[in-house]
Amino acid sequence: MPVIAILVIVTLVSGSSDKKSSKVTTAGACGTPVANPTRKFAAAPPQTIDPSANYTATVCTSEGNFSLFLDAKTAPVATNNFVFLARQGFYDGLTFHRVVKDFVIQGGDPAGDGSGGPGYNVPGEVPSDHYPIGVLAAAKTGADPAGSFGSQFFVVTGKNGATLPNDYARFGRVDQGLTVAKKIEGLAPATGDGKPTTPVKILAIQVRENGKVLGPNTTTSSSTSSSSTTTKPKG
Repeated sequence: MPVIAILVIVTLVSGSSDKKSSKVTTAGACGTPVANPTRKFAAAPPQTIDPSANYTATVCTSEGNFSLFLDAKTAPVATNNFVFLARQGFYDGLTFHRVVKDFVIQGGDPAGDGSGGPGYNVPGEVPSDHYPIGVLAAAKTGADPAGSFGSQFFVVTGKNGATLPNDYARFGRVDQGLTVAKKIEGLAPATGDGKPTTPVKILAIQVRENGKVLGPNTTTSSSTSSSSTTTKPKG
């Protein structure tokens, strides 16, 4: 079950654009959720993103929306995996199944309990400077190699994230709506960690490449360029 190493420590010691975020009851800025999305795949996706392109994602939740900058240049493998799953609607209707005070919010598990994934893992890129507040990273089990990424992800919402070892793929950051992520963290259990006291659903995640919405069948800039030339985080 993917869970973050800092859990032990937590148990023991346990911009302006944000104002634009508001509670939503439909996917809204994320468009229409994919009906009956695929939750299991036979293999990891091919590498299709363009590392030189600008990738962003809007995460629409039952508690409001927040936006992510995806670091395709530094973390092309992890970013490609997240973009692939989001485009397929994999995350539509899933939950933030784990929230920890002063630490993280974690979601992206089709099982809803920290044990699930897409049926594969990719070797995501780990940082050298840890996990400050606002970063986006991938959850993994303690038995998985450093950087291993299936589908579960976490957003660091508190100071304890900075003490995580550099074992988790880091591939982006919140650039709008951090107050929404903090609001979700505020639903953490009174002690320890676990499901939020009020269920929080991911309505949909919409990805854009250079401002263009990427759906399941949208051609990416890397595909266009090439054709014209001839899985609780735990330690």
